[in-house]
Amino acid sequence: MDLNADLGEGFGRWTLGDDEALLDIVTSANVACGFHAGDPSTMHRICAAAVTRSVAIGAQVGYRDLAGFGRRRIDYDPAELRDDILYQIGALEAFCRVAGGRVGYVKPHGALYNTAAVDEGQAGAVVAAVSSYGLPVLCQPGSVLARMAVAAGLEVVAEGFADRGYREDGTLMPRSEAGAVLHEPADVVARAVRMATEGSVEAGSGRAVAVPVSSICVHGDTTGAVELAARVRDGLVGAGLAVEPFVRPS
Repeated sequence: MDLNADLGEGFGRWTLGDDEALLDIVTSANVACGFHAGDPSTMHRICAAAVTRSVAIGAQVGYRDLAGFGRRRIDYDPAELRDDILYQIGALEAFCRVAGGRVGYVKPHGALYNTAAVDEGQAGAVVAAVSSYGLPVLCQPGSVLARMAVAAGLEVVAEGFADRGYREDGTLMPRSEAGAVLHEPADVVARAVRMATEGSVEAGSGRAVAVPVSSICVHGDTTGAVELAARVRDGLVGAGLAVEPFVRPS
């Protein structure tokens, strides 16, 4: 089972999360590419640190929305969105190359992640951009993006969120709703282990929802993210799972 986190989400003088500590725990790093968060120096630093630790690097692509941290939906022209995503992947690839690594996969961020899960136009833009690189797509299982990526011949890696609430349809609860973000470590660990071993999660309604996943995400900006990630990793290992990246770092 892979364990991933969103990293490099600071900007300029502003920092968010403890990237170095998380890189000692996770197996895959979703690196912000400068549109919703991140900047060139941060990308350079994270790529170098990830390569040193043999952590897989993914392009965490998002809307051009630093002010909103990429969590506000934007209605893009599909061609423009495609090109914005290409731009972000290419920027991260440059820093990976300098560090002796490579971009191993792509994961949409925030509002783009949620919109591409249900909207064919934006999902198609993501697929068109990623197809140029032939990279795996890390996304929600059963989503429109997952379906369109498979149809385009891309590898899809199904992702579950240890620290997020779910709806009965398998989508994430909006952050504005109560219970959308889990903070209690025991609950986060139990959710991660259940997803990894049983392929299911308890929705906010209490109903069990199927979520067959190959990667578990702990958000780097969640309060206590380092402790949560460490405890999730320990929980997965304790359940008899090998914790390793789904794509080979290089």
